[in-house]
Amino acid sequence: MKIKNIPIIISLFIFSYTNAQIDSALIKRIDKDTIVSSLNMDAVYSRPFLKFNKTPISLGGYVEMNFQHIGTDGLSDGSEFQFRRLSLFVASSISERIKFLSEIEFENDKDEQLEGGSMEIEIEYAALDIEFHPLFNFRGGIILNPIGAFNQNHDGPKWEFTDRPISATQMLPATFSNSGFGFYGKQYSHNWYFGYEIYLTGGFDNTIIDNDLNKTYLPHANENTSRLVTSASGSPLITGKLSVRNNKIGEIGVSYMAGIYNKWQQDGAIIDNKRRTDIFAVDFNTTIPKINTNIITEFAWIFVQVPKNYFEQFGTKQQGGFIDIVQPLLKGNIFGWEKATLNLALRMEYVDWNIGTFKSTGENIGDDIWSFMPAISFRPTPQTVIRLNYRHQKQRDIAGNPPATTGGIIFGISSYF
Repeated sequence: MKIKNIPIIISLFIFSYTNAQIDSALIKRIDKDTIVSSLNMDAVYSRPFLKFNKTPISLGGYVEMNFQHIGTDGLSDGSEFQFRRLSLFVASSISERIKFLSEIEFENDKDEQLEGGSMEIEIEYAALDIEFHPLFNFRGGIILNPIGAFNQNHDGPKWEFTDRPISATQMLPATFSNSGFGFYGKQYSHNWYFGYEIYLTGGFDNTIIDNDLNKTYLPHANENTSRLVTSASGSPLITGKLSVRNNKIGEIGVSYMAGIYNKWQQDGAIIDNKRRTDIFAVDFNTTIPKINTNIITEFAWIFVQVPKNYFEQFGTKQQGGFIDIVQPLLKGNIFGWEKATLNLALRMEYVDWNIGTFKSTGENIGDDIWSFMPAISFRPTPQTVIRLNYRHQKQRDIAGNPPATTGGIIFGISSYF
């Protein structure tokens, strides 16, 4: 949801934050490591906050900025300096077992924007939680739909890579949030954690197939901010997820999101056939004992009912995912930081926006991408990361022509504050 009164909102946050610094004795910082024994569904609250004495309000946020030099088939825009995003969190414990959290984000990430990286400020999350029982809690407001793991657990300081995964930003709609209601619950027993979420929210619209890219492209739904107040289809989008974690094995999550996306009736009259979108996702993360190698992966399958009169360039099936491997090289006191870490990492990515073959020729439909991104990162503290990445990427067009090759370096920093 875009905010018109940008200066007023920013001023209020700065004023509140500045006043909070006046007397440090009244402030308690609640720090949390980037890797903790919790589920991905806890990510919105698993952040460092500034807690104010005798008040129910906590503040936090994070910032990301990069330098990159990227080229495709020998052509480049040269050096680019990017202020990617600034997020501000406000949390409040209203009363016992009733809490509220909001996230307001300034974003200028052309990898996730459709018009070349336009600046915007939006409400990404604003939900009220009412806790009846650990296994039965109510949530309402602007909610991050729990499809896969990255959509909920996307904060920049948690990752060793400057760019968000391609499958999460250019196949699934990254940080996809909608207004709605639902229930969630968690249960802990020794080394086992169990959690579930189920929500009814607003959802997609016809722009996922009717867009300037002339392809099936779910991220276009993020451009329609009216989804927060109205549903294009008049039907709810259903999102559900089950997660299981064992401290010695890791966490696995299975999620599903489905609903009608097109406007099929108007004033009681049927004007079109109902067309569905169905998405399945599996995510897994673990840490290998002794060597402390961290592995994070997510894969998703998308099924979209496309009108029969649309060309084959509009895919009915899509799939893609990523795997991150992070290996700590050094841990301990580095340059005077007691909990510093030097990491070596690798991300492998794949997306196919159009699975199938051409009816006329029987040849495979292209429109896919592969990417490898080695990285080295330095964390002076768990909440701050300095990272250097190299991207090597090959992308084919729908006709399956020889792929365009993209490569270059990206240097960036990201930190909670």
